[in-house]
Amino acid sequence: MPLYVIGDVHGHLDKLKAAHERIFRDGGRDAVIAHVGDLIDRGPDSRGVVDYLMTGQSQGRPWIVTRGNHDRFLPQYLLQPEWVDPGLSSREHWTLHSSLGAPETLRSYGVDTTLPPQRLLAEARRAVPADHIAYLASLPLYFLHPLALVVHAGVRPGVDLCDQTEEDLVWIRQGFLNSAHDHGPLVVHGHTAIQTATHYGNRLNVDGGAAYGRPLCAVAIEAGAVYLLTDDGRTSLEPETMPCA
Repeated sequence: MPLYVIGDVHGHLDKLKAAHERIFRDGGRDAVIAHVGDLIDRGPDSRGVVDYLMTGQSQGRPWIVTRGNHDRFLPQYLLQPEWVDPGLSSREHWTLHSSLGAPETLRSYGVDTTLPPQRLLAEARRAVPADHIAYLASLPLYFLHPLALVVHAGVRPGVDLCDQTEEDLVWIRQGFLNSAHDHGPLVVHGHTAIQTATHYGNRLNVDGGAAYGRPLCAVAIEAGAVYLLTDDGRTSLEPETMPCA
């Protein structure tokens, strides 16, 4: 049975459902589907995305959802309002950063984002369901499958999986994207938006930039083969040359 993986969703429920339909046509409705995280922010319906995935999992769908860096922002904001993600080079708060997507996420929950900070926080705490907060905060950091290791951002080369830090698993770029290291399993990740899913031999980036108007990538992984799923069926993804540092 193939393993199916979907890239960074970023609040695009319509694109997520379309990606699932491509998978269902290829592997049936009981296909094992892993999602690399970043469910929320930037797109118009973060609430809908979380609802949809929670509902599917509660109904017994074999769906796995790993935690992305963006998935940390909303629960941390509601539970620890002053928290700033240490992975942000700007050191700006989620609600103040110009491009992280907090306003879109909060509006999807019906929050008036023009409110002053304290009223905004109070309204967000009222509007966001407790089970959504708990769900996002408890997402696993990775999914190890016989065909691949699925993780949001990547791994620190040469470090055992059990010793990887959360910061690297949800934020890493430098040291991973430019590494030709054999990680053992194929590492399937998102986090770094590119034009479409791309296979680099030791890793597979499935963040095709759905947050920026491009399609949400869905791939099928089999022993020794990777395929991008399109509306016309499978397209083989052959390993490309590792990008330069």
